[in-house]
Amino acid sequence: MKIVVHDTASAMIDLLQRPLEQRPDALREMLSPLQSVMSEVMGDVDLVRTHQQLGSGFRLDREDERYLPAVRRMRDAGVWSRTEECLAAAWERIGGAVPGIRHAETVHVVVVLGNPDDDHLTGRSAGYFGMGGIPGAIHLTMWPTETSLEKAGYAAAHELHHNVRYSNVVWNPMTVTVGEWVVSEGLAEAFVRELAGEQAMGPWSKALTGAELDRVHARITADIDVAGMHNATAYVLGDATAQIMGQQPLGLPDFAGYAAGLRIVDAHLAATGLTAAESTALPVREILMNAGVPTSA
Repeated sequence: MKIVVHDTASAMIDLLQRPLEQRPDALREMLSPLQSVMSEVMGDVDLVRTHQQLGSGFRLDREDERYLPAVRRMRDAGVWSRTEECLAAAWERIGGAVPGIRHAETVHVVVVLGNPDDDHLTGRSAGYFGMGGIPGAIHLTMWPTETSLEKAGYAAAHELHHNVRYSNVVWNPMTVTVGEWVVSEGLAEAFVRELAGEQAMGPWSKALTGAELDRVHARITADIDVAGMHNATAYVLGDATAQIMGQQPLGLPDFAGYAAGLRIVDAHLAATGLTAAESTALPVREILMNAGVPTSA
C-alpha cells in the first residue's frame, strides 16, 4: 500500500490568502486526489459543495482572522508528519496481522481545517474527526485544540482500519446494518488502542460509562439488524447529529454506537483471542456471534 499524505498545509495557507471568489476553485484543486477516488464509488460528487453544506470545514464565504494562525499552528505541531507516521505504523500492523488482505493500492489523505464555530466539530468531537470508509481516500477535518493536536494522527489510523475493512467487506448505504456500523467503529477504536495505547483513543468511544452505557448497549443490540444509514445514524452518532442530518432522534447520546461498538468488539476479542488488526476483515455476523449478540442478519 502506498499512503500519500498531501501537503494541504501549504495549499490552505495559499488558499486563505486569495480573494474569496478564488477559494472554492483552490479548495477543489486541493481535494482533487479524493475527488477522483470517491467519484468511482459515489458518482458525480462535488466535495466543495459537500464541504460547504456540512458546515464542519472552514468557511469559504468570509474572511476569518483565526484561520491562517490555526493552519500554521497545525503545521508547526507536526500534524502532517505525525499523521504519515501513524498511518505507516497502522498499515504495518494490519498487513502483518492479515497477510494478503485486500486494500487500495494507494490511499490519498487530506487534512482540512475545520470551522471553529461548528459545535459538532469543536464541541462533541474535541476538534477532529475523519472519514475513511471509501477505499483509497481518507479525509480528516481538524480545528487545533490540545486534544486534536495530540490525537489527529491516531484518528487517521482509525480511518485506515475502516479503509482496509471496506476493501474486504461490502458497505452499501442502503443496506448497512446498525451492527456493521457500530462494530466497525468499535474495531477501529480497539485498533488504535492496540497501536498506541488507550490514551490515543478518541473521545467518542469513551464518552459513556456505567448505567448509561448499559442502557445504550441494550438499546443498540436490540436493534442490531436495523438497516440503512438513513435509519442508523442516531444509533451510531447520537440524536444531536441525527437531527442535524434530518433524521429521527431515538433518545441516544452523542456517539452512542462507538461506546457500544467497543463493548461488543472487546467481548469478541476476549472470546477469540484475536486482535483488532486480525479482525479487520471478519464478517460482522461472526463478530456479533463471538460477542454473544444475537442477530438475524
